Amino acid sequence: MSFIDLMKEKARQDKQTIVLPESTDKRTLIAAAQILKEGTADLIMIGKEEKIMDGAGWLEVDLTGLKVVDPDTDPNFEHYAETLFELRKHKGMTIEKAKEILSTDYLTYGIMMVKEKDADGMVAGACHSTADTLRPALQILKTAPGTDLVSGFFIMDVPNCEYGANGTFLFADCGLNQDPTSAELAAIADSSAKSFRALVGEKPIVAMLSHSTKGSAKHALVDKVVEATKIANEKYPQLDLDGELQLDAAIVPSVAKAKAKGSEVAGHANVLIFPNLDCGNIGYKLVQRLAKAEAYGPMLQGIARPVNDLSRGCSAEDIVGVVALTAVQAQMA
Repeated sequence: MSFIDLMKEKARQDKQTIVLPESTDKRTLIAAAQILKEGTADLIMIGKEEKIMDGAGWLEVDLTGLKVVDPDTDPNFEHYAETLFELRKHKGMTIEKAKEILSTDYLTYGIMMVKEKDADGMVAGACHSTADTLRPALQILKTAPGTDLVSGFFIMDVPNCEYGANGTFLFADCGLNQDPTSAELAAIADSSAKSFRALVGEKPIVAMLSHSTKGSAKHALVDKVVEATKIANEKYPQLDLDGELQLDAAIVPSVAKAKAKGSEVAGHANVLIFPNLDCGNIGYKLVQRLAKAEAYGPMLQGIARPVNDLSRGCSAEDIVGVVALTAVQAQMA
């Protein structure tokens, strides 16, 4: 059984309610029909029911079982507006502005549903930028208790791959923090290990990646990863973590023996922490396109309740997968 099939099965065992605010996007409508058919989540879409059902009819998909919430008629609208006003009044929010935002911005409306536990999680980003998708989540939901940083990760499922956890890896940060400090890289490593264990069910083995392995190169970029490794080992001693490691030394046992003798992590890593967003974003796309890997994300970790971003280049099948993963995250929230 593939990784995503395992996630779907887990999602079905304790069905969660996921809100999809991008109700005019055809990929979202196609994905919603498949999700409802497979029974991996209960779904809410935000918008005009007639328009949504017209779109479904045009696409010839069945949305039986879908709940549609229209902000113009939703009895919770006033409560959401009051809550948003209270949360953001220190930033100049007025009740009138809160109502205007909720009437026009379905992403913020979805976040308020999650905030007030009328939904267990949200998936969006098929037709919105990452910034627009994540801004209301960070402003309204904020970070989870005991979390130093919100970060983004991908679960990469690589076919015919003997490395990682039978070809499954977690890559971070691939979508949010552009140039994390050493302390932030350490925090990303800790959150990523927790996410990997929770979603994949395997022991996380964490590599702090660099263009250097154990001092083979000298540069400020290397120093950052060396310091991150030191901080992570001091602050999170329970982790199986090492660095700095080049990618081949991190995942290929034969290379690890030559480049990182004595490291219990080298050659076995399944959680890969990239030194900056350039590396992480380019890295996941290379593996996705050239190795034909399934890339699920960018998922958020460290936020109070599950909200996940989609690439604007996503397919309907990608949305189906991210909804299943979000549902599993919600089970543990």
